[in-house]
Amino acid sequence: MSDSITRRELLKAAGIAGAAAIVGTEAFSATGEAAQSPAAAGTLTSAEYEIVQAIFSRIVPSDANGPGATEAQAARYIDRALGGALASIRPAYTAGIAAIDAYAQVSRGTSFARLSASDQDAVLTDMQENRATGFTPDSESFFNLVRAHAIQGVFSDPFYGGNANFAGWDLIGYPGVRTAVSANQQRMDAKVAPNHRSAYDFGMFSKGEL
Repeated sequence: MSDSITRRELLKAAGIAGAAAIVGTEAFSATGEAAQSPAAAGTLTSAEYEIVQAIFSRIVPSDANGPGATEAQAARYIDRALGGALASIRPAYTAGIAAIDAYAQVSRGTSFARLSASDQDAVLTDMQENRATGFTPDSESFFNLVRAHAIQGVFSDPFYGGNANFAGWDLIGYPGVRTAVSANQQRMDAKVAPNHRSAYDFGMFSKGEL
């Protein structure tokens, strides 16, 4: 993909923005215990899930710097969200995934999930630069949508289905939610050990109110 969506830029966008704790909860929060239960997953078909997982893995790839979207199970995040808070954009995902696969077939000769990493990057670059055909309203719009959800799936609170094993938070050095911070932890040179706890492990945050 082009330099505008390098891993460095993704980490900068997710980390420096200070959104690592709960990315997009106001717009993309799930509701209640069902959002945390594996039984709530399965909004996407298995074929759609495979394609989304492949897309996310190229947007936030695993590399020498650490894990990416695959390890963080970012696809699980959007799969659950599309069955809940983001149900209204499920049709956009249905159409967009079909368009990606059709464009991959025409331009590269096989399904997107079966392409090599370099060919997947080429397809995504065509989408990002609005050259890919068959999308409504256009490929750039759908690329921006899935890019945002890949970032959310990697770096949001694990309660929402992604950031598995706190892979995203560890990647950017985010130590986790704190309800009390000691004087030593507030020092500029302090390195705070990760607590690997969801915000919803604290009683002051209600799962049912977000």
